Amino acid sequence: MTQIDFHTNVPDKLLYTCRLIRKALNDGWQVVVFCGDDGELGKLDQVMWTFSEQDFLPHVRAEDPLAASTPVVLTASDEAALPHHRLLVNLATVSPANFARFERLIEVVSTDQNEVALGRERYAYYRQRGYPLKHYSRSANEQPVT
Repeated sequence: MTQIDFHTNVPDKLLYTCRLIRKALNDGWQVVVFCGDDGELGKLDQVMWTFSEQDFLPHVRAEDPLAASTPVVLTASDEAALPHHRLLVNLATVSPANFARFERLIEVVSTDQNEVALGRERYAYYRQRGYPLKHYSRSANEQPVT
């Protein structure tokens, strides 16, 4: 059964996601990132290229021919064929349709009140279905994921 972690109170979702990806890659994991739309996907793509001078986050979009051989795959489509099923990072305000195929799902929720409300709905949805849940709330003085 998919382990689901909620990371909430995140001031900058894209930068935070890059740090999560870096940690996952250092641990040998393959990652799929689900975004709410193509605009957010494009912003994440840009941030991944520039967030750190010391780190390279190899990534492609799900439709790219190199997706199967690239450790990080980005998508904004629930219909995309995904080559990896270990870790799914959700930046969207809805649950990804195929989240149960993954070993682990990380829901990243910003400080925006609308996102917080929708995050609570997703949390309740997963809890009602019996998924194991963990919650990590960022505080203002907390150091980011490294």
